[in-house]
Amino acid sequence: MTTFTRHDRLSPVASNRDPRDERGIALIVATMAMLLMMALGAALLLLTTTEGKIARTYGSSSESLYAADAAAERAVDDLASITDWNSLLAGASTSAFVDGPPSGTRTLADGALLDLGEVLNMANCAKATVCSGADMDAVTTERPWGANNPRWQLFAYQRLNDFAPTGAINSPFYVTVMVGDDPSETDGDPLHDGVSTNPGTGVLAIRADAWGPHGSHKAIELTVARVGGSLPGSRLPAAPGQALRMLSWREVRQVVAPWTRGPTM
Repeated sequence: MTTFTRHDRLSPVASNRDPRDERGIALIVATMAMLLMMALGAALLLLTTTEGKIARTYGSSSESLYAADAAAERAVDDLASITDWNSLLAGASTSAFVDGPPSGTRTLADGALLDLGEVLNMANCAKATVCSGADMDAVTTERPWGANNPRWQLFAYQRLNDFAPTGAINSPFYVTVMVGDDPSETDGDPLHDGVSTNPGTGVLAIRADAWGPHGSHKAIELTVARVGGSLPGSRLPAAPGQALRMLSWREVRQVVAPWTRGPTM
């Protein structure tokens, strides 16, 4: 057996490399630079993608507001020709701008489904299921008038593209317009227009919604009255068939739309 003494221990191998030699540092620097450039590239890509989404969202938001306003304008023109506003409040009269019965689903431009019945229920009582009388009379932030809350009825509903002759409009939005009794009436009967002594006689509330791709949605509400009737300080009676005057206009800021379905397969 071979044995080793302490004098037989292996000594370190001597190196001829100068400690000041910088060979190999270039690889480290290049790797670090590459990682930094990759991080910057990823950040720029993320920024570009985010900015693009913001721009598209802003564009869709603006377009949906204009679409809702256009639908309301069309509805006002149709309302001026209807003599019996009680038929509107009962849901018996509708605009010519409709695409079928006021129920069932409609397919939006991105394949999502919109249920007209649920749209109506959400406006009347903030839930997708059928509203009871108590539900519609409940006092909420958006509907603080109790028994005088509007009981919305669908009046117009169709693709905005059908607003004008084929090819004149290129829009992905579907619009709905609802009408209801003006909540300034104090008779507690939202299904009938008030008598002449009531401050809300001859005044209608209108709600217009525009529904677009990727969940874009805007809603506006306005009130209109027949020219010469039901205006503060006016002594003239409301005259069916006369033009309408807009009394108020507002954008509904907080809109919850859980009734839209996902894209169809």
